[in-house]
Amino acid sequence: MPLPAFHSGGEWEKVGRDGRNSPTTPMFRGAAKVTLDDKGRMVLPTRYRERLLDRSGGQLIVTVDRDGQCLLLYPLTDWEPVEKQLMALPTLDPQSRRLQRLMVGHATDLPLDGHGRILLTQELREFAGLQRHAMLIGQGNRCELWDETRWMERRDGWLKDEAAANELPAHLDSLSL
Repeated sequence: MPLPAFHSGGEWEKVGRDGRNSPTTPMFRGAAKVTLDDKGRMVLPTRYRERLLDRSGGQLIVTVDRDGQCLLLYPLTDWEPVEKQLMALPTLDPQSRRLQRLMVGHATDLPLDGHGRILLTQELREFAGLQRHAMLIGQGNRCELWDETRWMERRDGWLKDEAAANELPAHLDSLSL
């Protein structure tokens, strides 16, 4: 008896660990207090951990933010296109080189361990001024990691500036919140 013929349905597509399509909606939302231990390990909140495992097998890239205030955490699959764009910038342009040196030069592969932790290097912790208490701020395809005190000061400053501003810039006029 001949075996039934099956059609694969076309092109291959990337799927998560459960066999379903990888999430296309932003994976990092909200703010979470986190703690760094004496070795610089941080437990990733559960709500992010499962999505990170599905999206990039637990592989994170951590780099510095260009303003020098925080660290940026990307799933490997979301970092790769950013890195490609950065490296495509003209190398003779001083601002492009500065951005490449900062963001790609500090980019560090950090796997999620069996306890859901990442080990931040001393250099990254020093760059962002991270102490024991920190804030993880979801930003769609990435997170920002701030020292808690620095985050509270910056957040309060932004809220104060926003309250003082009378008009939105033109590119924000169509934003409906």
